[in-house]
Amino acid sequence: MKTAYRWSILAAVAASIGAGFLATSNAQTVETERYRPERPPEATIYRDAGYRGPAVFIGEEKPNLGLAWPVNSIRVPNGRWELCERTRYRGNCRTVDRDTPMLNNVLRGLTIQSIRPVGSGGGGGWQPPANDQVARGNFAEFHTQPARGNNRILACEYGSGTANCAAQTADNYCRSIGWNGSAREHMETVSGRVYLADVLCVRSGY
Repeated sequence: MKTAYRWSILAAVAASIGAGFLATSNAQTVETERYRPERPPEATIYRDAGYRGPAVFIGEEKPNLGLAWPVNSIRVPNGRWELCERTRYRGNCRTVDRDTPMLNNVLRGLTIQSIRPVGSGGGGGWQPPANDQVARGNFAEFHTQPARGNNRILACEYGSGTANCAAQTADNYCRSIGWNGSAREHMETVSGRVYLADVLCVRSGY
């Protein structure tokens, strides 16, 4: 009887552990699904209508495409894209969020010299959510991922990310939250886009 009793206890414990393991696994799966990031934006532009001719894949902002041919069609698997006729997103611009087999007319495509992902509407343009960790003192405030709203701040709003541009963006960010400037900042690349990171806002000495 004692042996049978011990076995019944062991079986109950094993069943309990198994149920707990399954519950934990299910919870982890739910959490993984909930926080799985959206796919980053991507697009492919084509010289000819109907997705034919020379093509260029785009997975990040391009302030100067240097194309020698007009763009007649575009595929947009993910994201929402701004297409501009001049470099650095100047001139006439058009926003596209879906596959478009003919952008203009069959005889004359669009002159496109810069392209970038924008917003979060339409086809689901992707922006990494901010997870800003803040440490505040009497004379300085440290931000791991500076943000506006829930989205991280680009190191440079236009063009490629450079140290000088990031420093200016960091200064502006610090001033917007009540400090005088940034004494130190870094840049972090996420899905081909360069964001501000580890910004130290100060009253003086920047």
